[in-house]
Amino acid sequence: MRHPARLGIAALALSLTAVGCSSGDGGTSDGAAAAARTTTVTSCGKKLSFEKPPQRAVALDQSSTEVLLALGLEKRMAGTSNLKTKIAPEYRAAYDKVDVLSPKILTGEQLRAATPDFTLGGFTDYFTKDRVGTREELAELGLPSFVSAVDCPKQNAAGGGAKSPFELLFQDYTDLGRIFGVEERARQLVKRQRAVLAEAARTKPDVKGEPSVVWVYSVYGDTPYVAGRSAIPSEMSRLVGARNAFDDVDEDWPQVTWEEVAKRKPDFIVVGDLSERGKPGDSAEDKLKAIRANPVMARLPAVEEKRFVEIPGTEMDPSVRASKALPRLVAGMKDLGYVR
Repeated sequence: MRHPARLGIAALALSLTAVGCSSGDGGTSDGAAAAARTTTVTSCGKKLSFEKPPQRAVALDQSSTEVLLALGLEKRMAGTSNLKTKIAPEYRAAYDKVDVLSPKILTGEQLRAATPDFTLGGFTDYFTKDRVGTREELAELGLPSFVSAVDCPKQNAAGGGAKSPFELLFQDYTDLGRIFGVEERARQLVKRQRAVLAEAARTKPDVKGEPSVVWVYSVYGDTPYVAGRSAIPSEMSRLVGARNAFDDVDEDWPQVTWEEVAKRKPDFIVVGDLSERGKPGDSAEDKLKAIRANPVMARLPAVEEKRFVEIPGTEMDPSVRASKALPRLVAGMKDLGYVR
């Protein structure tokens, strides 16, 4: 923890009702008008209403932290947590101004001690009784919780039609821009990231066939977690002319077995590197050892021929870094001979 939490649990209710109308961060050109309006968004099936922009946001993971920093909201943050790797260089100076409540997953006690008026996370898994508490429990305290739309695509389908993971990520930016009164910043962020995707589509590599890929994010014990249909990597695969081998699984990061992976016979395997997080199975090296140690996986041509691509795990998350994985993926496929 870089700075100790300075406010007690008893101050939570007071902080939720004493939020100022302007943070002084230049987030709105007409702060008073922005503060007077009621803003309503729906996050993962729950309606959230704000009379004033939040002033004490707590991010439950690095992805959410970097989204807030990309929107220039470091002065509106009461804390951050769960750092998986080094903060991106472009956000480092802003990040250094934010209290680190915990380098690991935040507990309910740590969250409440920070007296937030808003909390957000990339995944619903952070909002459980054994972590910060359920979203219902937090709502009873008057604390609104926001979850990335990427983690709940069904609740965020427009008119019954499915949205791509990147479109859901852009929805996050737009909704957060409305909540914090920084709509123009959000529009510019969406514009910049759309340009990256447009460039990927314009320069789509000449891929031989449609190689199948398995994205391995985590390995706990002997259990791999891979990208399913609603995860950002599934869309990345499509954008570069590959096919996610677990695209038929209607989840973002399903828990599977190595036997299931082997049955899909992927042409190549992407392994996420989270070595700086420091848990067993986090590093790309640990994942490769687990893959080679499994007798079924060891016989796969992709494993025997070392058809692996390493990508930072944070770039597989729903975050401002996701678009950076595209050129890495293309470069890896080129090295493996899948790009002419």
